[in-house]
Amino acid sequence: MMNSEHTGGCLCGNVTFKVTGSLRDVIGCHCGQCRKQTGLHYAATQTADEALHVTDRGHLTWYRSSDNAKRGFCGKCGSALFWKHDDDPHTSILAGSFDEPSNLKLTCHIFVGDKGDFYEIADDLPQFPQSGRP
Repeated sequence: MMNSEHTGGCLCGNVTFKVTGSLRDVIGCHCGQCRKQTGLHYAATQTADEALHVTDRGHLTWYRSSDNAKRGFCGKCGSALFWKHDDDPHTSILAGSFDEPSNLKLTCHIFVGDKGDFYEIADDLPQFPQSGRP
């Protein structure tokens, strides 16, 4: 986990955020929902809800993607930004939405059993068939 201040936002700038606490290392998620939303896979970090400060100019939209989780995106430009489980006091943030330098690091891949058939995972990072990250 890295601890410092990080900023980011959507493509059009109508949803911005600042993280003032710890960030988990980045995890690549290859599940079907993440692929459908982004066209490839999610690469997301995570922070405690109280460390995430969002500025929204009326465009942050939440989509209920399952019975227990939702996905946040900009309703104007469509940028995927957040993933939030109902029972978790943390929010996942897409790594690509951070301003650079982010100093984030991809550390593993999850749900590789659902990976799309059109690409290969070409790094040597650990891969988990489901969410079974240690």
